[in-house]
Amino acid sequence: MIPRSIFESEHETFRNTVGAFLDKEVVPFHEQWEKDGQVDRKIWNKAGEAGLLCFAMPEQYGGVEAEFRYNAVMVEEVAKRGVSGLGFGVHSDICAPYILHNGSDVLKEKYLPKMVTGEKIAAIAMTEPGTGSDLQAVKTTAILDGDEYVVNGSKTFITNGQHCDLVIVVCKTDPSEGAKGISLIILDADSEGFTKGRNLEKIGLKAQDTSELFFDNVRVPKENLLGQEGMGFIYLMQELSQERLTIGVGALAAAQGVFEHTKTYVNERHAFGKPVAAFQNTRFKLAEMSTSLTVGQVFVDRCIELHVEGKLDAITASKIKYWTTEMQCKLIDECLQLHGGYGYMWEYPVARAWADSRIQRIYGGTNEIMKEIIARSL
Repeated sequence: MIPRSIFESEHETFRNTVGAFLDKEVVPFHEQWEKDGQVDRKIWNKAGEAGLLCFAMPEQYGGVEAEFRYNAVMVEEVAKRGVSGLGFGVHSDICAPYILHNGSDVLKEKYLPKMVTGEKIAAIAMTEPGTGSDLQAVKTTAILDGDEYVVNGSKTFITNGQHCDLVIVVCKTDPSEGAKGISLIILDADSEGFTKGRNLEKIGLKAQDTSELFFDNVRVPKENLLGQEGMGFIYLMQELSQERLTIGVGALAAAQGVFEHTKTYVNERHAFGKPVAAFQNTRFKLAEMSTSLTVGQVFVDRCIELHVEGKLDAITASKIKYWTTEMQCKLIDECLQLHGGYGYMWEYPVARAWADSRIQRIYGGTNEIMKEIIARSL
């Protein structure tokens, strides 16, 4: 890997803090959390106490108004350790910005300080059983009745779905419209008529709680509307570039982490009387993967720079999400092959990383959608 120039000394100090926290509070327990199907709720409080949640929020809400490079450091340190159960990214990098950028002062004061401390965990409910990447087709409704919205519908594949204390619901306030009828509403998890369904059993991300959510005549104060009615789709488009960059940052870091494990393994594992690393096929595969990681790191770092400068556009964000996740899946598959039969054993990091990586090409907008966005610009 070539030296990186985008991070300064304070970012590396923060990296050390994040790494120490993860190695002490997360890594030793992650295997058990995978068996449990979710992380221990207390890890959220510990992360909040350590200042690792929503640190980009303004000081008046408990954050330190850190720029995105700190978010990138957090994502990288989590990804390279393979501790995929943490839903911190959705909470801090996706939900919090929606509230900060579109919420009223009352909503910001109500939710953001407790999100910073980990007292309240946030989720965002986009996907529905019959609707994936086509957000314009959501069927969940929020119809205004006096001073309240009445929410009906269901969502699925929702990260932090079991632990969440608040949910940003993507819904139709005007079902007769397409994208123009979409709004975003904050719903408290203790609202009457709101229920959390089963914790979904997935191929990977086994320690991350991912749930179905159901809304049966849930009454929500109209003040819980984020921004303006009918502007939800625009708000979603404004925030998706950061989400897709975050996915790309994590994809590259996860691939790098598996690559490092694999280098160690092929030098220690012997076959036919010599280390697996001594075979030309192994050396060539490592050379190919190292090159892909170097190319990817340059692209990721440039996109981080653009985002910090406020210049990352939707097309470039789609390219970074598409390219890095395709590379991640291919590289980890190659690493698993170099492990032989042991690569298929769940106790090996490469096996877990292989299972965890597959979702990267689906969420945040499928890679087919990314290619469609890119193609439209050509």
